[in-house]
Amino acid sequence: MLTIVVIHGPNLNMLGRREPEIYGRTTLAEIDAALATRAATAGFRLLSVQSNHEGALVDCLQGEGWTAAGIIINPGALTHYGLALRDALAALATPIIEVHLSNVYRREPFRHTSVIAPVATGQITGLGWRGYVLALEWLIETLAADR
Repeated sequence: MLTIVVIHGPNLNMLGRREPEIYGRTTLAEIDAALATRAATAGFRLLSVQSNHEGALVDCLQGEGWTAAGIIINPGALTHYGLALRDALAALATPIIEVHLSNVYRREPFRHTSVIAPVATGQITGLGWRGYVLALEWLIETLAADR
C-alpha cells in the first residue's frame, strides 16, 4: 500500500483554538481523520506528523519521504525560514503539495515569501482545511494515473 505523508508544522496542533477567525474551528485531529478516511478509500495509507520543531519534521522526511508516494505539507511559520525543511523536501523525488489554511498573500508581507514553494509541485492557499483535501485529491488522481 502506497503512503502519503502529511506534515504539519509549528502551532498547527492548536487548530480550532488558535485564532479561529483566521485558521477556522476545525481541529488538526479532524483534518487528519478526514484525510485518513479519504486516503484509505482510495487505497492509500496516510501518515500524519505534526511538530513544533523543524528537526523532527526533517527526521520524518528523511525516514519516510524516500518511500512516500506523495507529500502534503503545511510548514506553518517554517514556510518563511525553514531552510533545513526546504532542503529535506528538495532531496525527494515525489510530488509535494504546500498547503496554507489562510490566504498568506492577503496577510502581512513577511508571509508572502515561501522557501518551500520552489521545491513544491504546487501550492494551495486560503481555502481553509479543505485545502488539505484538495491536495490529497490531486495526489490520489495523479498517483492513480501513474500506476
